Amino acid sequence: MPKNRKAGHLIMFAVTLIFGINIPLSKSLLPQWISPEGLTLSRIIFGAAIFWIASLFVPHEKVTFKEHRFFLIGSLVGVVFNQGLFISGLNMTSPIDASIIITCGPLFAMIFAAFLLKEPISLLKVLGVLVGASGAILLVYTGHHASTAHTSNLTGNLMVFGSAVIYAFYLVFTKPLTLRYSPTTMMKWMFLYASIFVAPFYYRQVLSAPVFSHPEPTALLQMAYTLTFATFLAYLLIPMAQQRIRPTTISMYNNFQPLVASIVAVSVGMDHFSIIKGLSAVLIFAGVYLVTRSKARAENEKGVLDEWEAPESYK
Repeated sequence: MPKNRKAGHLIMFAVTLIFGINIPLSKSLLPQWISPEGLTLSRIIFGAAIFWIASLFVPHEKVTFKEHRFFLIGSLVGVVFNQGLFISGLNMTSPIDASIIITCGPLFAMIFAAFLLKEPISLLKVLGVLVGASGAILLVYTGHHASTAHTSNLTGNLMVFGSAVIYAFYLVFTKPLTLRYSPTTMMKWMFLYASIFVAPFYYRQVLSAPVFSHPEPTALLQMAYTLTFATFLAYLLIPMAQQRIRPTTISMYNNFQPLVASIVAVSVGMDHFSIIKGLSAVLIFAGVYLVTRSKARAENEKGVLDEWEAPESYK
């Protein structure tokens, strides 16, 4: 595996760990400590502030007026709708249902990449998506039957589904931007635009949130993790991965999130290892491997894997 691609996979593995831990932490904050809308806006405001501060310490990059349109759209799909729908959906449904639903992301990433980036939909890639999804679904489905704390909600499930589809589109749509701008430049503009869109509607939800008005150490630590790791660090790392590996491959890492949650549960004694968990892990890893080995458009045309050039519409 080329060094550049290996770095991309290591970055996405780190992001998966961050998001996998964040799902139960965010669920525990909702809604008694902060509303879904308040949590969404808190993440957006924090992201805008920290990325603009970080931009003071990196070389300045000028963004053309035309490309601000892409940052604007990216902020809507990647920050406002993605975060908003997922957090609101997670508040209504169970982490188990949410983990199952997000496994549809790689399928939509593959479809969007075929239309927008002209990436081929190969049999190997389809097989990889299906194998990886089957592993994740097997893991969370058996966990569902072993749990008595399962609460499902159709509206919540639809919101999580919408978030997964929008995130897949975001990964494909912003791929050209990652090849021309640093992650800090991308995120400072996207989070700024997202703040402008969301703050006027939900600022009261933040001001009145018990996690801030009547702070409790555990809730504050959970909030700090969500803001620092699941917002700033994760959104800083994702564009780095986009520079190195394809959107479908990145989206495949969604399937690792329930596996991460299961490993954490086993390590702290809340669950136990089983043959089903082992089989699920093998299927998930196999799915990512198959998608990784499928040929990219550039490999078909030039014999080089994962190289990519922006379509004319993005130039």
